[in-house]
Amino acid sequence: MHMLSRNIVLIGMPGSGKTTIGKMLSERLKVKFIDTDDYIEDVAKQSIPEIFKHGEEYFRKLERQAVSELSIEKSVIISTGGGAVKNYLNIKDLKKNGIIIFIDRPIKNIVQDVNISNRPLLKQGPGKLYDIFDERYELYKKYCDFWIINDEKIEDIVQKILKIII
Repeated sequence: MHMLSRNIVLIGMPGSGKTTIGKMLSERLKVKFIDTDDYIEDVAKQSIPEIFKHGEEYFRKLERQAVSELSIEKSVIISTGGGAVKNYLNIKDLKKNGIIIFIDRPIKNIVQDVNISNRPLLKQGPGKLYDIFDERYELYKKYCDFWIINDEKIEDIVQKILKIII
């Protein structure tokens, strides 16, 4: 069991690879992996699409509560939902005990292969993905401690992150 000095928090667009990378890091380091969307679903006992039927604002409220609770964990990998950066309080909490890494995957790659079935905000098609990108990209850059371009093999990205954190 490896003890991280701080949590590793992955931020980025939906489809950027946060969950895949987070799970691989968790296996390598033998630490717990937490996906905030999975955590929200467990707490709410509803899927993300079901939660979104009550509106994005309702989801963001649940997300805020989840991030607040998860940010006090120790030595874990946290993959945030793509919109967590929209609320500065989320970032403030995550930075207290975490290193924030922006997984920046080229938008054209995301558009080609993102699965929208569990992503309510993307149901309107690729145009919406570009709108979300425009809305959040500067926030990802502003709030991250490290910025990694995900345009190569996932294994190479994981190695880059391991070099940063170990």
